[in-house]
Amino acid sequence: MKKWPARTAQTSKFKSKLEEEFNKFLSKNDISFGYENFTISYLKPARASRYTPDFSCPDENNNYSIIFETKGYFVTADRQKHLFIKQQYPLMDIRFIFSNSKNRIGKKSKTTYAKWCELKGFKYHCIASTGEFLPKAWIKEIKKNQKKNATPVFNDQ
Repeated sequence: MKKWPARTAQTSKFKSKLEEEFNKFLSKNDISFGYENFTISYLKPARASRYTPDFSCPDENNNYSIIFETKGYFVTADRQKHLFIKQQYPLMDIRFIFSNSKNRIGKKSKTTYAKWCELKGFKYHCIASTGEFLPKAWIKEIKKNQKKNATPVFNDQ
């Protein structure tokens, strides 16, 4: 019988190693951001719900212009949640950062995380394919929105 390693106490505020590494990447690149610093109210059929984005990058007016959701696994509940949010907030720019966007959404499905994003109109990036946390074009876009001479505000404590 396989023995699972004992769970150790959580030593980081992040829910995954990917979130922690993405946080370090944003900080290293002088990109202002917040980590799980606000929630978005949305309706699931028949009930109100809330969503807390992983990372949010403000523009020069401190409005959150780009939201990054880091995903190792992209389960059905998350996909449904993001479809509800997109339907209710069509102008919100939510982008997915996948460990590997070539993973399939289910064992029997041919649809990959990447294909799902393309079909549903979400921007995404694959760390495994590029070896980078963000495409250079996205970094440039964020910094342009934040105006390089603005003082970065980090939330990486």
